[in-house]
Amino acid sequence: MLGTLRKLRSERGEPISYSLPLGDFSVPLAPFIGNTLHLRYQGSIYCLACNRKTSKSYNQGYCFVCCRKLAACDMCILKPETCHYHLGTCREPAWGETHCMTSHIVYLANSSGLKVGITRETQLPTRWIDQGATQALPIFRVATRYQSGLIEKALAQYIADKTNWQALIKGDSTPVDLQAERDVLLNKCQAELEEIYQRFPSQIDLLPDAIVESFRYPVLQYPTKISSFNLDKNPDVIGTLMGIKGQYLLLDTGVINIRKYTSYQVELLTV
Repeated sequence: MLGTLRKLRSERGEPISYSLPLGDFSVPLAPFIGNTLHLRYQGSIYCLACNRKTSKSYNQGYCFVCCRKLAACDMCILKPETCHYHLGTCREPAWGETHCMTSHIVYLANSSGLKVGITRETQLPTRWIDQGATQALPIFRVATRYQSGLIEKALAQYIADKTNWQALIKGDSTPVDLQAERDVLLNKCQAELEEIYQRFPSQIDLLPDAIVESFRYPVLQYPTKISSFNLDKNPDVIGTLMGIKGQYLLLDTGVINIRKYTSYQVELLTV
């Protein structure tokens, strides 16, 4: 079975179920857990946007030209508080309308530890699962990505806004009282949040009654020593699949972040 990789697809359940998109195929991964999995990189990368062959992947799956011109690859995707749609300088205004000028959620998640994050409301709970969160709690609903970025930046003064991937795949984080942590955080950020409220009246909604969501991942055993596969150096990923968490396949021989290798042409080999 041969095709270009896309990020793992997930479906909520007990535990989360995963499939591996490979070109036109979608391979259920549950049957591989506890069994041998063998992937082989074929040496070609095809741009996620234009499908042209590229010698190097930029921004997880794009060619250089698309990375420079597409809104999805702009710096404001990583730093939403720098969104410039309202200034009329968005690379692709139509894309900005559907991806940035739409309802966003600011949330707390427990993945490698407690963190704050943002996402489009339509991306929940997929975003939390992609991050390997075991718990998550929505805090705010806002009208635009820019507003969510401003709130995230304010909260990130007191809490992490990134996931530690090594801690993530070493095991599940200790459960946290997310509602209590939210209340402490909001108290610390009162002045900054009030300023944002004043700038965008009626567009920032606190979600005091939101409930904590919990997730369990299909993992038989977490790695005790972390070794990462690198398809650019070694085309073969082979070993017993011990589990899946976030976008990581956890094998007894190493781990691989599937999203990192989006657009790589890979063959799934029968062992």
